[in-house]
Amino acid sequence: MNLRFGIQLAPDTAALGDLRALARLADSEGLDLLGVQDHPYAPQQVDTFAVIATVLAETTTLRVFPDVASLPLRGPAMLGKQAATLDLLSGGRFELALGAGAYWPAIAAMGGPSRTNPEALKALEEATEIIRAMWRPDGRVKVHGDHYTVDGVKPGPAPAHPIGIWFGSVGPRANALTGRIADGWAAPIPHYLPYEKWREAQDIISTAATEAGRDPAAITRMAQLVGDITDSPAPVTLEGEIPIRTDAAGWARVLADLATGTGFDTFVYWPENPGETQLRRWAAEVVPATRALLGVG
Repeated sequence: MNLRFGIQLAPDTAALGDLRALARLADSEGLDLLGVQDHPYAPQQVDTFAVIATVLAETTTLRVFPDVASLPLRGPAMLGKQAATLDLLSGGRFELALGAGAYWPAIAAMGGPSRTNPEALKALEEATEIIRAMWRPDGRVKVHGDHYTVDGVKPGPAPAHPIGIWFGSVGPRANALTGRIADGWAAPIPHYLPYEKWREAQDIISTAATEAGRDPAAITRMAQLVGDITDSPAPVTLEGEIPIRTDAAGWARVLADLATGTGFDTFVYWPENPGETQLRRWAAEVVPATRALLGVG
């Protein structure tokens, strides 16, 4: 079992220094991933991709991804160019998580489209085709879609490594699309997809992958978990959107159960109280305890 562990941080204007310091700490503590929220319409947040570029320049092994990129406000051809550039600059440490869109009034207020759910999924599918084509530096890219069109653009550059495209999908149709074409599933936090729906979502992804002739095991499965690592143990109920609040040993049991019972291989911590203490507990206590329970190095 190839497990990966990461942490999520919000690019709030008032906490940019803290974010950069925590990213460097995550890197030095040996975490695998850092997710940076992307809500371009939020006035308190700065541009996620600029933050990611800065973080990648200040770290050495940490992989960084938008959690998740707001596709309706980012054109796919340019998004492909940005992703490849960040990957080249960092020596292959950028991954791309995409969201089809959710806050449509806010997106429309910023000049973006307003789409129905079926339209948003179709746009996500078209965008994924364009992004991948932009990473193949040969010929010309021609995609004529209902929402996105590129007509003969020369692709390139190729990224430094095969960038993963992970979908932050929620509903059954979106999860089926994930299984058919995505490299991974960045499961939304329980506020958007309650814990009790995670198993069903995993099954839909796996079934769709099999039907598309893909290996379901090749799709990254990322659980994003909100809570607090406490000093003392406490009972944990994975229900609705209740945050996980227990000690490191309790967290490790939760993660091990999600790995063996729900099929997750990647875990990203969303601390209720972001800071050095929580990050260190996650990296130095929860991660090794989880690996020990699962018998992996």
